[in-house]
Amino acid sequence: MSDVRTVTDAEFEDWQRALNTGFLRPPVLTPEQTEARRQVPGRRLGAFDGDRCVATFRSFAQELTAVGGTPVPADAISNVTVSPTHRRRGLLSRMMRQDLAQARERGDVVATLIAAEYPIYGRYGFGPATWTTEWTVDVPRAGLDPRWSGPEDGGRIDLVDAEDVRKLGPELHDRFRRTQPGAVSRDELWWRMNTGAVNPGDWTEPFYAVYRSASGEVEGLVSYEADDKWHGKQPQNTADVNWLLATSPAAGRALWRYLCSIDWITRVKSGWRGPDDLLPFQLPDPRAARVTEHADWLWVRILDVVRALEARTYEAEGALVLQVLDGGDGADAGPAGGRFRLEATPEGASCVPTSAESADLTLEVGELARIWLGDESALRLAALGRVQEEREGAARKADALFRTPGRPWCPDLF
Repeated sequence: MSDVRTVTDAEFEDWQRALNTGFLRPPVLTPEQTEARRQVPGRRLGAFDGDRCVATFRSFAQELTAVGGTPVPADAISNVTVSPTHRRRGLLSRMMRQDLAQARERGDVVATLIAAEYPIYGRYGFGPATWTTEWTVDVPRAGLDPRWSGPEDGGRIDLVDAEDVRKLGPELHDRFRRTQPGAVSRDELWWRMNTGAVNPGDWTEPFYAVYRSASGEVEGLVSYEADDKWHGKQPQNTADVNWLLATSPAAGRALWRYLCSIDWITRVKSGWRGPDDLLPFQLPDPRAARVTEHADWLWVRILDVVRALEARTYEAEGALVLQVLDGGDGADAGPAGGRFRLEATPEGASCVPTSAESADLTLEVGELARIWLGDESALRLAALGRVQEEREGAARKADALFRTPGRPWCPDLF
């Protein structure tokens, strides 16, 4: 039986080899790539068959923004692989159970991950809580005025260097994530790795542009790349957005307009955006923005129901009794199982375990995560048979409490 344990420094290269193998990447790294990856923080677990690592798992501290802007401590999970020679032996289940138990002991409210494959993580209590959409803008078709030369609101856009982004970006992102449910924290290493200061060996320097309001405040940043394609002496170049942050509608409008105004650019790929992003409707012809990708993104697993439900805000006033099922991977009830009474108002909420009342709704913990961030409808889940309405009208009541005006969005891959 394979041994699951914390990875030591001496085992790191073997762990990294197994990670690359699981993701079908070249298994051997250069010394420079190995050193760059050593800097990535986290709690690394590995499954070892003899002295060879055959499964990998990493988690690290994160904050996830709940509805209303409160950040909650999260156990972010990444780098999950099982080598093809050791599939279906329970290695992922053992690593997941160990990590989630430790997360609960630390006081994390939720666990998060980006799922490479949809069917895997539901059995561990995760649910798809945010979705992402990418648009490709056909610039000549968009109907934009080609004479545009800058924002009309008194703001300005400037090209900046990576060092400027490392100075300006963290504070801007912190303001952004406090207003965006589903957004996650970025540490200093994120900014260093995503601006080339820590180079894993495959870095291509992008362009960076900053939007400053008329008062001089930084309200937007974009990182983008461009290819070099010509046909018959005509440019057919694409601007590919790595990430775009905006803390005001004016900043978002100005940065998208800037990208569409760059000479020789005939297509703009938006990168990962929220499904309700306004980008298409900022164009005179919204059909010029074609959806080229739409998929589930951030998966959430609630570890502490009381703290999770009390952390967020609610659109209406009301009370619900929720029966939360947390069976885990065929094991005993997990940490989120139980019956809870939620009393919510727009000013705040309280949640307590209860055994004195019958439930209004019964649902799995993964479905609760989808409702918790406001992206999914209890009515839709009831129609799908994933929420059981114990009292008539309870699903509609849950919708009135949990649904939000805007959809949650996580811009980050981790």
